[in-house]
Amino acid sequence: MDSLKIEHEKLEKRGNLSKSINDVQKTIDLLTKAREAVAADPTSAQMTLAKLQTPMKHSFDKVNEDLKEVHQALGKYGKALDKKFKDKPLPAAENDALSAHPALVNRAIAMHLLREGQFGVAARFIEEAKAHPPHTESTTTTLDPYTGQQPDNAFTNGTMDSGALQQQFAEMYHILHEMKQQQNLRPAIEWSRQHSALLEARGSNLEFELCRLQYVCLFMGHQLDGSVAASEQGPLRAWAYARSEFGAFQQRYTKEIQQLVGAMAFYQNMGDSPYSSTFYNKTAFEEVANSFTREFCSLLGLSADSPLYIAATAGAIALPTLLKLQTIMKEKRTEWTTQNELPVEIPLPPSYHFHSIFVCPVSKEQGTDQNPPMMMPCGHVIAKESLERISKGARFKCPYCPGESHPRDAKKVLL
Repeated sequence: MDSLKIEHEKLEKRGNLSKSINDVQKTIDLLTKAREAVAADPTSAQMTLAKLQTPMKHSFDKVNEDLKEVHQALGKYGKALDKKFKDKPLPAAENDALSAHPALVNRAIAMHLLREGQFGVAARFIEEAKAHPPHTESTTTTLDPYTGQQPDNAFTNGTMDSGALQQQFAEMYHILHEMKQQQNLRPAIEWSRQHSALLEARGSNLEFELCRLQYVCLFMGHQLDGSVAASEQGPLRAWAYARSEFGAFQQRYTKEIQQLVGAMAFYQNMGDSPYSSTFYNKTAFEEVANSFTREFCSLLGLSADSPLYIAATAGAIALPTLLKLQTIMKEKRTEWTTQNELPVEIPLPPSYHFHSIFVCPVSKEQGTDQNPPMMMPCGHVIAKESLERISKGARFKCPYCPGESHPRDAKKVLL
């Protein structure tokens, strides 16, 4: 990939059209001046056009030279792409798990557009999907993940209420705009209080995080709406805010509240105090915005990130490995017989690791809540059922090393 990256950098450097645009603009300026000269003195038209020929020729040559450089950069980059990603057939449609479920694909695209705030594009996409419903030979009925119903088609039957989702996400983007652009936390705090019972049931810290940041903003000289006020009145306003708002959080966040209030003793030298990281955090609004987005989407039953974006990115990362695997399988005349998992490991980034999977090396079965992985004192891990079967309740030898232990010494591994 290094050679491809080098060619991409060359394309970015040489493949822009700024030079061509400037030269075209100079040509337009020459023609404009000539037109004005002819309009001012029609008798000089022949002389003006004669003088214009040479500059125009040089101007066109310059534009062609600029475009030639762009074309060369594009050609080299195209050759680098062809060299790195050789023309290989993609997996056939019969091996595509989603080829028989076009309605699910349409729903995923519409949901992605809605959650990204592209409401106009989403509305047009849903309208066209309803006008041209997908046809498939599959008779499998799937549950709508948003309504729990069993639609034949998610769009034609109207089971996906795009209007309600658009309203929800419009509210989310309005709150995020106020938070990030205006540093106004009031809409977010009001929303968290309206849904405090649901957030509390989830064990969420969002409401306190918002109030804590509001306290910090007041302390540093901001108003409740994010506007800047006299900084010398900041600690007093923060103290009044703490007395009126922190009472509801006192039982759960006693230590944090004590630290916030105790910081007032250092208000004249906050930068050198032990609380400087709290009161001078440049990423505070970005962090609380991410928390808000995560909690907002969770109450809608959605993930904080778009599943379509995650799936497409993970697929792009996995594609070269899968194409190479397909070539090897074709050469060795073997088939991929495992349906529920990939035949090779795909090195995805840590942010794409959602659920760990443990397969017992003894029983070859996947771990579950009823059959969790257990780590023995020697450090080896096997499934609970395998542990019980090998030990039979007494001291036993590890199947992978000479170490001996008792079943009660094994510890459950949390995935």
